[in-house]
Amino acid sequence: MPKKRKKPATFKFKPFSDQQKRLIHWWRPGLRSAANDFVVADGSIRSGKTIACIVGFLVWSQEMFSGESFILAGKTMGALKKNVIKPMLQILEAWGWPHEYIRSGSDARIEIGANTYYLYGANTEASQDAMQGLTVAGAYADEAALFPRSFIDQMIGRCSITGAKIWMNCNPEGPHHYIREEFLLKAEKKHVYHLHFTMADNLTLSPSVIQRYERAWPHGSVFYKRFILGQWVAADGLIYQQFADHVQDYLITDTWLAENQISYAAIGVDFGGTKSAHSFTLTGFTQGYRQVIVLDEFYCKKRLNPKQLQDAFVDFVRRAQARFKVYEAYCDSAEPTLISGLEMACIQAHISIDIRSAIKGPINDRIAFYNSMIAQNRWKIMKHCHHIIEAFEQAVYDDKKPHQDIRLDDGLMNVDSLDSTEYSTESVQQDILYIPI
Repeated sequence: MPKKRKKPATFKFKPFSDQQKRLIHWWRPGLRSAANDFVVADGSIRSGKTIACIVGFLVWSQEMFSGESFILAGKTMGALKKNVIKPMLQILEAWGWPHEYIRSGSDARIEIGANTYYLYGANTEASQDAMQGLTVAGAYADEAALFPRSFIDQMIGRCSITGAKIWMNCNPEGPHHYIREEFLLKAEKKHVYHLHFTMADNLTLSPSVIQRYERAWPHGSVFYKRFILGQWVAADGLIYQQFADHVQDYLITDTWLAENQISYAAIGVDFGGTKSAHSFTLTGFTQGYRQVIVLDEFYCKKRLNPKQLQDAFVDFVRRAQARFKVYEAYCDSAEPTLISGLEMACIQAHISIDIRSAIKGPINDRIAFYNSMIAQNRWKIMKHCHHIIEAFEQAVYDDKKPHQDIRLDDGLMNVDSLDSTEYSTESVQQDILYIPI
């Protein structure tokens, strides 16, 4: 007998702010804003724009259409399910609206009343191909600034039913991002209703919670300006300015470790090439992820044959496991043959460790994580890890690509230590980022 799916918890509604109400109701006939074809809700994180978008999109699509199709898109399918589908199903339960969530197959969708809502991840340029041939009455793009432009263009092109509207929300990126240049700066010409949100527009946040978020990134940094102030600003100069200005504040010795117990540690591995280095990073976590600690490093820029690389890795893991609980290593997924070699070497050496491919998500997500840890004084480095210290101290944005938030990788900068360090924490960075401290 098939296992019965557990129903999602019903959504607990809290009072909506005036800005959220504008986003929910902007489309209603008779309002001046209803003459627009698009709504773009931008601004700070945790400002309540996503929930207002979901509520507004559901009510609009159900009141204005019957028997039509719609697009629900997120930067990835996983992000869409977490950020949109989960709260949407809870809202539908609270309202008592009949619905069916079809998860499997190529046409993942939610059927609500007579309407069908197709689900898409927009994480690659090829994602747009999945929408070919679809005719819809509207679309909702969550975190739209992270979508490839081709996906946005294709999504808009699918909305050919009379009365169709496109809903987008996002946190700001650079000032020359296409969302800003093509929609916000041309709002009147393209019939775009622009609503800017701050955390004050989310009435569920207490002043203490807002202050905690404001402490999460260095004041004056690009991430503070984008995520907290909601500004479309450029990234330039040193990536980890606060660390570079106060390096000694983040360096520790064995004395610190003796007073702060490491719960477990993970290894990140970046493989070297013609001009790059092999780099291993051992990162430890204290209880509850209160502190993230770089415990050890391996760095070698000379050529190593596979056997030499395997021997170096085995030695590194042995040294790590002699002092800490180390269960996993995350390796650059671009080198599957080298990863297989490390696995075999560990088996032959009777070393128990789970070797996985690194997630390798957007570099700027990883940069934002470390900037946040630095701002909260939750990241430390053992003093002997000279290569990692230097890499974080000197990391800069590429000034030849001023509008793209690109980290400089010119063959001279040590991005290898940055990569291996990021791989060691990437699997848990979202869990760590907003933990109350």
